[in-house]
Amino acid sequence: MKTFLAPRALTPSKRLRHLFLVALAVLGSGGLRAEPQYTPRAERVADGVYAIVGPLGQRSAGNDGLNANYGFIVTPTGVILIDSGASRLGAEKLEKAVRAVSGRPVRWVVNTGSQDHRWLGNDYFAGRGAEIIALKRTADTQASYARQHLQSLETFLGERLKATVALPATTALAGDEAIIERGGETLVLRYTDAHFPGDAMLFAPRHKVAFGGDLVYVGRLLAVLPGSSVGKSRAAFRALEALAPTRIVPGHGRVCDLPGAKRDSGDYYDFLADKVGAAAKDMEAMDEVLKRFADLPAFRHLAHYEMLHRGNMNRAFTEFESQ
Repeated sequence: MKTFLAPRALTPSKRLRHLFLVALAVLGSGGLRAEPQYTPRAERVADGVYAIVGPLGQRSAGNDGLNANYGFIVTPTGVILIDSGASRLGAEKLEKAVRAVSGRPVRWVVNTGSQDHRWLGNDYFAGRGAEIIALKRTADTQASYARQHLQSLETFLGERLKATVALPATTALAGDEAIIERGGETLVLRYTDAHFPGDAMLFAPRHKVAFGGDLVYVGRLLAVLPGSSVGKSRAAFRALEALAPTRIVPGHGRVCDLPGAKRDSGDYYDFLADKVGAAAKDMEAMDEVLKRFADLPAFRHLAHYEMLHRGNMNRAFTEFESQ
């Protein structure tokens, strides 16, 4: 099977290769298990704003790597799609979900990150005339990860990755925050640099809807990866709170309001910083801290808690210990 890189893709460093491999491992296993084909469906979030909520499990041939949430905004002149999927087939599935709601074409794609399922459908939509938009730091990180993304995804998607081209965002916006004006909509794209290098969140002020990207997890425990920062994540979540969105489309999990996002994600960031981080700064023994907080009733109901919680604490401890 052959997959292809757009000319812009760069060879990743050893650190980036390691980080991405760990990310795939941390987020679960079982990609080779047979499963029914996942069919994305849009759900209304606000007038003209929709979410596509993906499964909480791992990337697989059954879901074409769409184990995340996506969204779109219907404007008078076309559709703004938020994130494009992990493959050409995944992008086609997202397009069908959009068509079930609107006959207008996808004219713009905004990437909220550089993990595979956020952007590897870019080439498909670009080939259909869409403008592909991201912050420059996000686009640069996409290019750095491109080859490793494709190589790693073959493990999960196999032949279903065929004809996928890694195309980083071609409209790269400078700075940590940018205003996007398309189709009569004004959107705010803000860099978070929290869960994964290149992560951002998108806010639609007119609708008071936020697309949290991988900053917000609902119904499942968030993952602190080797390249994540608990401190930056908490700061980014507080910036999200300051926007006062009425509805939030998280990176993973059901659409919610701000209290719901805080309960499942914001409070967990606070725990990692205020309890684990504080203990690390006080030079307590890591093993004792991990034992003390092994059972957290407020979060143990979340999917993947048993798999992720200890590792999350370990990485949080290491981060704050070095400060």
